Amino acid sequence: MANNMVFSVENLNVYYSHRLAVRRISLEVSRNQVTALIGPSGCGKSTVLRCLNRMNDLISAARVEGKVMFDGLDVYDPAVDAVDIRRRVGMVFQRPNPFPKSIYDNVAYGPRVNRFKGNLDEMVEKALRQAALWDEVKDKLKQSGLALSGGQQQRLCIARALAVQPEVILMDEPASALDPIATLKIEELMNQLKKTYTIVIVTHNMQQAARVADMTAFLSIDRDDPAARIGILVEYGPTQQIFTRPENKETEDYVSGRFG
Repeated sequence: MANNMVFSVENLNVYYSHRLAVRRISLEVSRNQVTALIGPSGCGKSTVLRCLNRMNDLISAARVEGKVMFDGLDVYDPAVDAVDIRRRVGMVFQRPNPFPKSIYDNVAYGPRVNRFKGNLDEMVEKALRQAALWDEVKDKLKQSGLALSGGQQQRLCIARALAVQPEVILMDEPASALDPIATLKIEELMNQLKKTYTIVIVTHNMQQAARVADMTAFLSIDRDDPAARIGILVEYGPTQQIFTRPENKETEDYVSGRFG
């Protein structure tokens, strides 16, 4: 695998019980870039995202076929520790979900679980700085994370993900529950974080994908069998190309707002 390639997904199929949710997804994710997964509701964007750090393992009926390589490691090899994969590939969810703990304890939680041996105060400060939250909370670290605004809570969740020093951050519609100003802060944060991390984001917001992503994958429902609602990858390429010169008519219709 090329040195700048973080993920290589080949012929990924995901089933929930007997239902095929996504079929034959193949794509590569490059280091220090933001890769966006876009497409209509129900096309499997979040399903594909959750395959990258084995979050689908937590759904008892889910079954994954195909290959997901992460830095040369087969993520679904039985010998691979899923907990270690999730430490290296962090996750930020759609709705902010701070623990009912102090701001400090939210960020310190992961390092403590992982028996972090360094200076915890420094680690907490570093993660909050990386999440562009330190200046807003440095004088109230003992206050509950739940007392923060929605946008601050989401940045706290990003800090919590960063505190365990992952290599990749997955974001599942991280700004969909936020107002425009908080959304802009999250987008600015992504641009900063990609200098250090690789980011994969699911978004319904076309403008957001166009603003933050280096590469964009357009997923849709298989039109040959629409009743089955099977997600497929229609087109994948540099974001500017996807939005200005897409090769596929369906991609053009979607990014121009003709369907969705």
